[in-house]
Amino acid sequence: MLLAGLSEITLPLKNPVLQFSLILFIILFVPFFLKRLKIPSLISLIIAGAVVGPHGLNLMLRDSSIVLFGTVGLLYIMFLAGLEIDVADFKKNSGRSVLFGLYSFLISFITGVFISLFFLRFSWLSSLLLGSIFSSYTLIVYPVVSKYGIARDRSVGIAVGGTMITDTLALLVLAVVAGSSTGELGSAFWIRLLIGITLFGFVVLLIFPVIARWFLKRFDDSVLQYLFVLGMVFFAAFLAEAAGVEAIIGAFFGGLALNRLIPHTSALMNRIRFVGNAIFIPFFLIGVGMLIDVRAFFKDFETINLAAVIIVAAGSANYFTAWITQKIYGFSVDQRRVIFGLISAHAAVALATVLIGYNTITGYTLDGMPVRLLEESVLNATILFILVSCTIATIVGEKGAQNIAFAEQADEAANSWIADAQKRILMPLNDPETVEELVSLGITLKSPKILDGLFALHVADSSETEGTAGKHGEKLLEKAAVAAASTDNRLSGLLRYDSSILNGIDGVVREQKITDLILGLHHQQGLTDSFLGSLSEMLLVTCNVTTFIYRPVQPLTTIKRTLAVIPHGAESEEGFSLWKDRLASMVSNTGSKLVFYADRQTLAFLKEHHAASFPNAEYKLFRNLNEFSGLAKEIRSDDNLVVVMSRRNYQSYHSRMAKIPSYLSRYFRKNSFILIYPVQNRIEDDVPEFPELTLPERFRLDVGQVGMKFGDALKRIPFNRVSVRLKRKP
Repeated sequence: MLLAGLSEITLPLKNPVLQFSLILFIILFVPFFLKRLKIPSLISLIIAGAVVGPHGLNLMLRDSSIVLFGTVGLLYIMFLAGLEIDVADFKKNSGRSVLFGLYSFLISFITGVFISLFFLRFSWLSSLLLGSIFSSYTLIVYPVVSKYGIARDRSVGIAVGGTMITDTLALLVLAVVAGSSTGELGSAFWIRLLIGITLFGFVVLLIFPVIARWFLKRFDDSVLQYLFVLGMVFFAAFLAEAAGVEAIIGAFFGGLALNRLIPHTSALMNRIRFVGNAIFIPFFLIGVGMLIDVRAFFKDFETINLAAVIIVAAGSANYFTAWITQKIYGFSVDQRRVIFGLISAHAAVALATVLIGYNTITGYTLDGMPVRLLEESVLNATILFILVSCTIATIVGEKGAQNIAFAEQADEAANSWIADAQKRILMPLNDPETVEELVSLGITLKSPKILDGLFALHVADSSETEGTAGKHGEKLLEKAAVAAASTDNRLSGLLRYDSSILNGIDGVVREQKITDLILGLHHQQGLTDSFLGSLSEMLLVTCNVTTFIYRPVQPLTTIKRTLAVIPHGAESEEGFSLWKDRLASMVSNTGSKLVFYADRQTLAFLKEHHAASFPNAEYKLFRNLNEFSGLAKEIRSDDNLVVVMSRRNYQSYHSRMAKIPSYLSRYFRKNSFILIYPVQNRIEDDVPEFPELTLPERFRLDVGQVGMKFGDALKRIPFNRVSVRLKRKP
C-alpha cells in the first residue's frame, strides 16, 4: 500500500498534506544549513522558493494557497512594524519621519524617472511606473531588526514611519498612471480617495483601540485574544483597500492602533511573534522566491542590461538617502546601515507595480502584438532586481542591527545590566484568581532581556495532611509557571510547608536573596480586619525589600495611564532608586503614560536627576497627602494608581498615610492600584514593642528575627489591635 501510494506522486505536487509538509521542512532545515555558508535566513528561504518553485525543480506551483499565505505574511510584517514601534518616540519624531519619507521618495522617484527617460528611453507613463518601483520599499528586513531587539531604536522608527509615506506616494503614482492609461482619472477619483483615506484613519486609529480595549478587558482566553487581534488587523487591511490605498498600509496602522494594548512583554505579543516568524513570514519569502525564473534572465542581453541599470541606480539612490539621513540626524554608521537595509528591499509593491504595467495594454502593433506599458524584459529585470535588492538589504541591515544590539548590551552591562540581572522577584500565591496578574506584574517590573529571576511561592499548612495541603499549592504554582512560560520567562515554583505563612515567606526571602516582593491585596473579612491584612503588615516589618501590594481590577495590558503619587522625602530613602527603576520598567513594558504627583521639591528632583528614566512623563503638583482624595476627580476608568508608601517612623512617613486605605476603598474602587513600600534604612537597635498583647507577659521581638523564633505565638496575636512603637534600647 505504501509503495503504491508513493508511486502515484507526480510533479508538481498536488497533495495538500505533502505540499504543507515540504514547506515546513524547508522553513526548518534550509536556513539551518545555508547559515553555515553565511547566507542570511531570509535570503535562504527566497532561494529555496526559487529551487522548488515552477521555474526550478517544479516541486510546487505558486497556487492560490501560496499566494494567500504569502499575502498574510506580508501583512504580518507590516503589522509587527506598527505593533513594535515605540509610539511615544514615533509621535515625537513624526515630523522627522514625514520629512524622511518625502525626500526619500523624491530621491528614488526622480532617479527612476530620469534613468527611464534618458538611459532606457521609456515613455513618460512607463518612466513614472519605474520611478514608483524605485520609491516603494518592503520592510523585509524588519524581522531581523525585531530579532535583535532594536525595533525601538530612533533610526528604525524614522525609517519605518517614512516607509509608510513613500509606499503611499508610490501607490498613488501607480493609481494615477493606471487611471490615466484607462481614462478614469478625474475629480471624482481624488474626492473618492480623500474621503476614503479620512474614514479609514478615523475608524482604525480612533475606533479600533476602543473596541480592542473593551474586548481585552473582558476576555482573558489566549486563543480568543489572538484571533481577535488577527481579525482586527486584516479588517484594517481590507478597509485600506476599500479606501483606495494598499492593504499593507492598513496592516501597519492596525498595528499602530493596537500598540499600547499589547505590551512587548505580554503573552499575547509572544504568540503574535511566534506564529508570524514560524509560519506566515516564511511563506511570504518562499512565495517571492517562486517568482524567480533564472533562465528568463539569460534569454537576451536586454534583461541583464535592464536589471543591472535598475539595481545600480536604485541602490545608489537608497544609499544616498541613508547617508543624508545619517548626516541630518547624527546617526551612527550602523544606524545608517539599518536604514539602508529597511529601505533597500523592493518586493511587494514593486511586484504589484510591474505586473500592472505588464498587464496594461496601450495598443497593438501592425502584427497584432500588444504594446504593453512595461514589456516582458522589464518584468524579468524587476524580478531579478527584487532578488538582488532583498539580498543586499538583508546583509547590510543585519550587520547594522547586530552591531547596534551588541553596543546596547555592552552599555547595559556597564550600567544597569548586572543590577537588573540580580533582581529576584517573589510572588506568594494563594488566590487562583490573581495568579496571572501577579505574574504579569512581576514580568513587567524587570527587563525583557532577563528571562529568569521570578519565584512563585505557596506556603502550605504543615498541620494538614501533605496531600491535601500540597495539591492546592501545586495547582497554583503550575498556573504561575504556565503564565510565565507563555512570555518565554522562566519561573521557579516553591512549595513550602510551615505552621506559619509569615515564617514561610520570610524564610524564602532570606534563602533566595529576594529583592522584590509582590503581594496581592487580601480580601477583608469582617469590620475588625485591616485593609492590608495582618500578614502583609507583618511582612512589611520583617522583610526590608521593595514590596508591591497589588489590587488588579483590569489587566495591565489595558491600562492607559499610570498615576504615581510620591510623598515628600521619598527621594531621600535608601530604596528610592530601586522602586524608581521598577516603575520605569513597568511603564516601558506596558506602554502606559506616566503622570507624577508630588510636591515641588520631589518633582524638581525627578526632572533634574531621573528625566532620562521617564522620557515621556507628565509632572503635576501635589502638595501633600491631604489632597489625596482630590485625585478621584482626575482619575479615569482605565488608569492605574501607584502610591509610594512608607513604613511607620521612617523619613518619608506621613501621618495621613493611615488614611490612604480608606481613600482607596471609597474613591478608587473601580481602579487597579499598587502600593509600593521601598527598602528603608533599618535601625538595628530599634525593635517593635507590642504593649497590648493578651499573653502572660510583654516581650520584645527583634525586627530581623520576628516570625522566625516566635512563629507560633505570632499566629495567636490579634494583629488588628496591635500598635507598633519603635523604641531604642538604652
